[in-house]
Amino acid sequence: MSDLPDYYFRVRENGATVFRVDTENRQRRIEMDQIAVVNVNRGEIKPHGDRVLSDADLSAIRRWMTDRQALLEMRDMDDIHRAIDGLNLTTQWAQSKASDAQLDEVTDALLLAMHDLRSVLVRKRADRLLKK
Repeated sequence: MSDLPDYYFRVRENGATVFRVDTENRQRRIEMDQIAVVNVNRGEIKPHGDRVLSDADLSAIRRWMTDRQALLEMRDMDDIHRAIDGLNLTTQWAQSKASDAQLDEVTDALLLAMHDLRSVLVRKRADRLLKK
């Protein structure tokens, strides 16, 4: 059991519940003591109850928050690249496989979504160009 980390982070919406892992007890059972709740989006660390977090606790939590933010950013970019693939596959489907009834079902929704996306991308590009 010595390979277990000192802290366990139960991921939840916008952050995690933080537990200190303890295996150094009489029964040699794994005990998890909740020490904090964190919000990654706001950068908040809230101690659980009346608990005072040690410097080691805060350091581990901040390191996890930094790693978590990097992971979420990487996942966001992966999702976008998958969306591009999805658009390409949708184009191929519409051109080669889709029936008239299938196209009737999705055309308006796709056109509105693509128009909205195009408008945002064009506006954001113009904003970036103006900043330069």
